[in-house]
Amino acid sequence: MPELPLFPLGTVLYPGLVLPLHVFEERYRLMVRELLEAGGDRSSFGVVAIRAGHEVGADSVSALYDVGCTADIRQVTPYDDGRYDLLGTGGRRFRLRSVGTTRPYLVGDVEWLDEEVGDDAPVIAAAAVHAFRGYQQLVAGQDAGGVQGLPRDPVVLSYLIAAAVVLDVADKHRLLAAPDAAKRLRLACGLLRRETELLRTLRALPAVDLLRGVAISPS
Repeated sequence: MPELPLFPLGTVLYPGLVLPLHVFEERYRLMVRELLEAGGDRSSFGVVAIRAGHEVGADSVSALYDVGCTADIRQVTPYDDGRYDLLGTGGRRFRLRSVGTTRPYLVGDVEWLDEEVGDDAPVIAAAAVHAFRGYQQLVAGQDAGGVQGLPRDPVVLSYLIAAAVVLDVADKHRLLAAPDAAKRLRLACGLLRRETELLRTLRALPAVDLLRGVAISPS
């Protein structure tokens, strides 16, 4: 199984989505330096969500969710004191099998996950778009543009909707870990219905900026 440097975060990264990072901890500064020095196809690292809290120890994989996504480094701004600003793009999904501690940062043995479309994806995609538009309208209101130009590709659509909906990390991970786009879109439909009903009942809006700020990387 391939080894991948890991960057645990309190969020979920999806393929095709943009991730800005400010790297200030020494262990992750080292990780970035080594990746940049290696260059080529090694200028990527794995983003895995933390199950609870903001930090994860180096002694157990149990503190991390088991499915993550690579972040391909697209832009680097170094600082004189060793910090970095990074702009990464979600690449390939992986399943985390084990964690090694031979470096100051975590290194994972990973299994790459295929991107399958799944059965009845076009029908489920249409239902997901309808549910998402209803949710989007309720969250953003008449005056907000929200996410425009939704893609037709079911895989890309599934990740864009997953990223745009305001959910907790556990639900975000469920969407990332879905085995194919059809199942991800079906799960998204259920979550969208749940969140829409909660918004209508409680009349409490999540942060609109989260919805407006979703960006998808050009291929």
